[in-house]
Amino acid sequence: MMASLFWRGLIILPLLFVYVNGEHFLYPKRHVGKAELAGYKGPDSLAVDGGGFYSGPLIADDDGSAAGGNAGGTTEVKVENLGKVDGDNTNGNANSVESTQVAAKNGISNGNIVEAKTTFKGSWELFVENAGVSAMHLILLPKINQALMFDATVWKISKMKLPGPPCRRIEGTNEEDCYVHSILMDVETGKIRPLRLNYDTWCSSGALDINGRLVSTGGYNNGSDTVRILDLCDTCGWEEYPGALGNGRWYATQVTLGDGRFMVFGGRDFPTYEFVPPQGQKNTLKDVVDFNLLVETHDPVENNLYPFVYLSTDGNVFIFANNRSVLLNPNTQTIIHEFPVLPNGARNYPASGSACLLPIMLKSNEDRRVIPAEVLICGGASHDAYAKADLQRPKVFLPGNTDCARLDITKKNGKWKIINMPSARLLGDMAVLPTGDVLIVNGAKTGSAGWDDAREPNLNPVLYKYQTDGTGSKFTVLNPSNIPRMYHSSFALLPDAKILIAGSNTNPGYLDDALFPTEVRVEKFSPHYLDPNLAMFRQEIIVEKSNNQVKYGQKLTVQIRGNGEIDQQKLQVTVYSPPFVTHGISMNQRLIQLGIEEFNKNVAPNTNNIVLQAPMNGNIAPPGYYMLFVNYNGVPCRQSMWVQFLP
Repeated sequence: MMASLFWRGLIILPLLFVYVNGEHFLYPKRHVGKAELAGYKGPDSLAVDGGGFYSGPLIADDDGSAAGGNAGGTTEVKVENLGKVDGDNTNGNANSVESTQVAAKNGISNGNIVEAKTTFKGSWELFVENAGVSAMHLILLPKINQALMFDATVWKISKMKLPGPPCRRIEGTNEEDCYVHSILMDVETGKIRPLRLNYDTWCSSGALDINGRLVSTGGYNNGSDTVRILDLCDTCGWEEYPGALGNGRWYATQVTLGDGRFMVFGGRDFPTYEFVPPQGQKNTLKDVVDFNLLVETHDPVENNLYPFVYLSTDGNVFIFANNRSVLLNPNTQTIIHEFPVLPNGARNYPASGSACLLPIMLKSNEDRRVIPAEVLICGGASHDAYAKADLQRPKVFLPGNTDCARLDITKKNGKWKIINMPSARLLGDMAVLPTGDVLIVNGAKTGSAGWDDAREPNLNPVLYKYQTDGTGSKFTVLNPSNIPRMYHSSFALLPDAKILIAGSNTNPGYLDDALFPTEVRVEKFSPHYLDPNLAMFRQEIIVEKSNNQVKYGQKLTVQIRGNGEIDQQKLQVTVYSPPFVTHGISMNQRLIQLGIEEFNKNVAPNTNNIVLQAPMNGNIAPPGYYMLFVNYNGVPCRQSMWVQFLP
């Protein structure tokens, strides 16, 4: 016990992250004469009008029971008539994945999409026992199929030592840090390659560029104004550009625009945004734009960090902070619309709900002036949840939110459609699956983000049905993991349609004796569609006979091979942009269903060609690499194919 207290003190004291009368002590500044990241200064540092109200504790619904065991479920393939597509049934206790037939009015070019019915509730496997670092940040890198995971350098420790010199020299003290803080993990073999970091990535942001490189921004202290780039090669390491940003960006959100440029929004103490400069260039304060939404939505305990930011299909940018949301024209830098307030608490850090952009559905020969785009926001906490859990003694862990809200961001008269999840959730993640459904995973049921500020791990993933026939629940409770994934958890959708699950660290450092120890184990979750009884439907993409690079609006051919005759009406082709995942936010996660132009059967035995139309422009699909999935009967192909969309 004494050893544990010693290490806690040793780790926490250098952070200077203590509370004095409800305020954080200020962090030291690094860049003299330049606006630099500081700790939160208390309610007087910014306007404290959160744009909403303090809600009382929410009562969580009971969890639906999940079927035990990981064996294949019963299977049936059928077509059902659609009553309504967006059936908001609030019952969260569905015990099977319903078959659906989705009408062409939803923009699906090939008529109806059929799903095989299964009662399989998913299965878990331990993939890697020790990743070396806890995956505070996670992204799957294109082409090389390696998961990039990194935490922060501030603690000067991890579960893996660097293979050799040089070690990182710590500013101010010149002491050596010889621990690994960033790795690449092969998602098939689990092989790990350590990467060296010098500038702190704690609570940073990122996105992939047109060539598949990760461009990451911000972080803590000497990393707060840093831009860092990781290229795709066997020997590539981080290229770091400190001082490249005009403001410090700690807990900020990065978004990719239709022309491939990046914007970064917010960060602690900086209610601003800026465009990320080209490699090797630097922004100044003249490049920083004040953003009043982030002033107006700032609660006494923030609740607007890591805002949810998505590029709409019309080129405007949707920004959601705390409980308010707007559309911003990035070219004129003006707000063109504000949506209704989302009630029932706060959604952003540290209330920490989760969000995603729902699938963008394209038709063949797409010519619509407006392509619908919807966001889904689930969970979160009351406005004062962090104050109760972190500042109050004894700690009080308020119930998290139980609701999910859906909004069409292309409609000026759009209103939130709210339904209840089977259980409360904060600190969770939302993975958009190749089929368009959403897996809600990780997180807790009570408390807030922060060190040791949450309780009651929510071990059961929940499947959200993007489209239903209106007769069943939109939610299905799936089989639980036995590893709590709390604060700082993450995920990645893999080429084989499994979900990589990693991270969880509620501690300021690497602690093994905490209530929720620092987690370095990595799991894989197989969703419902990987029911072994559905394996017959999994197609194989013949990559060498398929187009993997295409310009906007052009046609591409994908060749598939499978068992038996293929019914075009049961085919669905989607492309997925891998997100940068951290703190319940999945930056630039995007799934697009492509229009099927032609289906050419039997070009070889059990082999068929699908002719598709690429998205018309970068507002629909920003330039870069996507994972292309062919789904048959609602079952993804054996391995996705990387395809690059170009202007």
